[in-house]
Amino acid sequence: MIQSEYPSVLLIYTGGTIGMIENPETGALEAFNFDQLQDNVPELKRFNYRISSYQFNPPIDSSDMEPALWAKLVKIIKYNYDNFDGFVILHGTDTMAYTASALSFMLENLSKPVILTGSQLPIGMLRTDGKENLITSIEIAAAKHPNGTAIVPEVCIFFENHLLRGNRTTKINAENFNAFRSYNFPSLATAGIHIKYEYDRIHKADPNLPLKPHYLYDTNVIILTLFPGIQENMISNILHTPGLRAVVLKTYGSGNAPQKPWFIELLRDATSRGIIIVNISQCSTGTVEMGRYETGLHLLDAGVISGYDSTVESVLTKLMFLLGHGKSEREIRYQMSIPVAGEFTKS
Repeated sequence: MIQSEYPSVLLIYTGGTIGMIENPETGALEAFNFDQLQDNVPELKRFNYRISSYQFNPPIDSSDMEPALWAKLVKIIKYNYDNFDGFVILHGTDTMAYTASALSFMLENLSKPVILTGSQLPIGMLRTDGKENLITSIEIAAAKHPNGTAIVPEVCIFFENHLLRGNRTTKINAENFNAFRSYNFPSLATAGIHIKYEYDRIHKADPNLPLKPHYLYDTNVIILTLFPGIQENMISNILHTPGLRAVVLKTYGSGNAPQKPWFIELLRDATSRGIIIVNISQCSTGTVEMGRYETGLHLLDAGVISGYDSTVESVLTKLMFLLGHGKSEREIRYQMSIPVAGEFTKS
């Protein structure tokens, strides 16, 4: 391991608005080369840090982000893990919460910060939120306790002064700077004049455990959102999709769904065929309690399992992760019922 008196951070630029700069001739937004990062963000020179960068070439629009690129990020972090105190991933906002959730499962025994950030305005624009997000993310990625361990040893999103647990976060705003929200878990830190860490909320890592990277995933999953009037043949077609292995079922309120016999029977048939169905609420805030109303009890009887207060991004990526590792249906159902990376609160 490289020993240095200076904190060290690896910046990984995947793409997204933050890395854009306006072409003075055409006015079009173009990705700039992050080797010239300090020219574009001269404030970084005031850090007494060793900052290195890795750039995806070509940069990826976050709409094109996919599991193969999550695996690429894991490989980059694994390869550089012993040489840096923390990692900052610059990422487009549209799918940032999916990437953050996936990495929280794929980086087992993580004991260093992995902070995802981005911006709503390009970093070259006068009113950009990108510089503040980038500078504070680097500071958090380098922050250590007096004993040398990382203050925030988990995958997080930093945006608009708030540090949020990555697998608890959802994009909620396409227009304003406060693009992300963690409805069911409070902020891990708030950046004002000082960065105020909420130590009791931050994951406690064992720095003696080696990082265990994971690269496998299975994308044979689907999100099924219920709505009044949804038709039997449509649900039946979805649940009989060839190769389908898991369903994220977005229900009403605290996990309620229609009591129509055909609906319950379709779910029961699917779970009997080994398809895993996880129930999460369409509400942003709150948790699934399938034992609360009779409508939820019917789902339990049909073999549907609770997603508690998980985000859709978290449930989807966790299912991909577990399915990709060839675990048995019984093991996957068990793993979905326990938080493995702080992704939900079990009531």
